[in-house]
Amino acid sequence: MPEGEASGVADPAVLAASLLGELDARLAAADAALARAYPGERPGRQPVHTVYVPAHRHTAGLIPAYGAAALDLLDEHADRFAAIVRDPDLVARVRDKLAAEPVEDLRVDFEDGYAGRTDADEDADVVRSATALAESRAKGEAAPFGGIRIKSLEAPTRARSIKTLTSYVATLAGAGAGAGAGAGAGAGAGAGLDHWVVTLPKVTSVDQVEAMVHACDVLETELGLGRGALAFEVQVETPQSILGPDGTALVARMIQAAGRRLAGLHYGTYDYSASCGIAAGQQSLEHPVADHAKLVMQAAAAGTGVRLSDGSTNLLPVGGADDVGAAWANHHRLVRRSLERGFYQGWDLHPGQLPTRYAATYAFYRQGLARATARLADYTRNTMSGIADEPATARALAAFLLRAVDCGAVDEAEVVDGTTLGTDALHSLADPRH
Repeated sequence: MPEGEASGVADPAVLAASLLGELDARLAAADAALARAYPGERPGRQPVHTVYVPAHRHTAGLIPAYGAAALDLLDEHADRFAAIVRDPDLVARVRDKLAAEPVEDLRVDFEDGYAGRTDADEDADVVRSATALAESRAKGEAAPFGGIRIKSLEAPTRARSIKTLTSYVATLAGAGAGAGAGAGAGAGAGAGLDHWVVTLPKVTSVDQVEAMVHACDVLETELGLGRGALAFEVQVETPQSILGPDGTALVARMIQAAGRRLAGLHYGTYDYSASCGIAAGQQSLEHPVADHAKLVMQAAAAGTGVRLSDGSTNLLPVGGADDVGAAWANHHRLVRRSLERGFYQGWDLHPGQLPTRYAATYAFYRQGLARATARLADYTRNTMSGIADEPATARALAAFLLRAVDCGAVDEAEVVDGTTLGTDALHSLADPRH
């Protein structure tokens, strides 16, 4: 072909730019929908557990009392605990945690743990508990995270549920505004609601989630709270929340219906398995029906910023040395099992479960620390090692190390020593979008 004559073939660079413009326009709505539905991980620390206490037992001094009770049990059965943990340094770290911050997330229960109380009892306990929480915050003795579990929005308990919710929020918000910074971070009527959520139990429909969003909207407006001050969790303890009548995974639709108000999905071990017909002796957070529900929860929540929590075990460390040792060994094993399956939070029902919660959690991170830091260091230095890590595994490694530091299992200096990476760099690797 003579020099300068057109070939009839489009310039690849021009063609690519033109095609890109067309595809950007075609996919703009899908891009925006994806960003709204899957904004990525929620920033900030996730507590390693949620401790449930019946509302009538909640007092301003409950958190230090739980820490003292856990330490007393640890002292009484030190040999049993040491045999389970098998690491004196880890035992010392657990003891320090129990002395400084024994409970990370406290849920005051007005539902199953509050059975047999009258309306008058509940009215009084709502105000008393909210006032006690504000008092414990002012003294610096509250758990860093907290909330209440109300009754379900099913018709028989709806009126009581909404009355409790409204009164508690109003009392706590008022106490937060009056106490200022001593009642929590921030100022104004919503200050007392920082790191505070409502647990919505026995959810059976997307409509109930939408109703809860509406209730939060109304309370924020009428009580003068900041927009978005109220958050809630959905308790997955009915088969209907996993599989709807049309065969779809309703939990995924619940997440989208709640938007950013939904902080978490908490698995309810015993209600869910009982609803599936599992005999009492076989009900457990490791039963196959539990694993199925939690796998659906995990897939539905991935990328949405909604956090997951495993359920509880009702085998409590009480009684003689053999009973306490057996309960501790069981709890320690179950906590480790949950962590290995990507559930970084779980329920605790008794102060005696705190030592094994922290021991299992700390062991999980400390035992993986050296390998995780070495792999991440090789990845960031483009050094070939025995594992061909890529961006996806680097995200997981960075997230693992951030959780390890957040929960107190690992000191930040240990991570820096192993990777030369600070917290900001880890966050960039864990979620590049942020």
